[in-house]
Amino acid sequence: MSQPTGRVGVIGAGSWGTTLAAVLADRGYEVDLWVFETDLFEIIRDTCENTFYLPGCRLDKRITPHNDLERVVRGHSFLVMVVPSHVYRHVARQMIPFLEKGTILVSATKGIENDTLLTMSGIWREILPAEGLVHLLCLSGPSFAREVIQRIPTAITMAGDRLEVAQEAQQVFSTPYFRVYTSLDRIGVELAGALKNVIAVAAGACDGLGFGLNTRAALITRGLAEITRLGVRMGAHPMTFSGLSGIGDLLLTCTGDLSRNRTVGMQLGQGRKLRDILSEMRMVAEGVKTAASVHALARRTEVEMPICEQIYKVLYEDKDSRLAVRDLMDRDLRHEMDLEYHCQVD
Repeated sequence: MSQPTGRVGVIGAGSWGTTLAAVLADRGYEVDLWVFETDLFEIIRDTCENTFYLPGCRLDKRITPHNDLERVVRGHSFLVMVVPSHVYRHVARQMIPFLEKGTILVSATKGIENDTLLTMSGIWREILPAEGLVHLLCLSGPSFAREVIQRIPTAITMAGDRLEVAQEAQQVFSTPYFRVYTSLDRIGVELAGALKNVIAVAAGACDGLGFGLNTRAALITRGLAEITRLGVRMGAHPMTFSGLSGIGDLLLTCTGDLSRNRTVGMQLGQGRKLRDILSEMRMVAEGVKTAASVHALARRTEVEMPICEQIYKVLYEDKDSRLAVRDLMDRDLRHEMDLEYHCQVD
């Protein structure tokens, strides 16, 4: 595998942003990493370790932290954006004056904006001053940051509108332990990455309630049906949800102990209040905010999403998790595939 040259910029130094910076450094790139928190910037600069989000993981000397966003954006033809969805638009707007025409911009944030119900690439399309200023891609799939930074074999998907651009980004990221596939279904990959977090909260709640493996398997399967139903209604290809960014990421997030969304759900199932759970978390559980977006999207598109609806009620209407499960199980009986027949495959 050839070694690249040049500098790349990574926007966001949470666990995933720092990990992707480490992957790029392993590929031979000099990486400029934007760190929002001043104290964390100083720690990474002085110790080569992100003690907030990845304690114990030594970072390559090729990674240079910055507290100045312009330093990381200006002059870079390849950027990776990994900031939480609720601040994504704000940070993106700040980046626009420094973007070079033709920049490849990879979004690795999994979420849907609450107010507009846009995906992250949708936010960019809305705010960019000119069409074609940047090439937008998204990176998603089953990938816990802690495992990737330990170089544990991982496979993931790079999606965009143009295959040649996705292939270029694929080459930039691919290492012997980080295998990247390409896709032309960007909206499907984005929606799968966002929606699986809501189902993971539900899976965690079932575990917290003490239910068994039968329950979890049923929840994941029916959760995938909901994700696919909404995705196809919004223009995604149904086969995308059978891939890494779909069932792959869903399985990981619903079953893995490193899943923040599953952890939130588990504690809800054990009877804790959401505000108390979130107050103890430094990292963002995107499924909490995405649940509100999905609830609104389902109503707008008239897509039935009963699991997501119940999780919304648990999170935002303080509904008891056990009552939510009862209401799901007591729904009218039906054919398993009736709604899915609306998904037409060419």
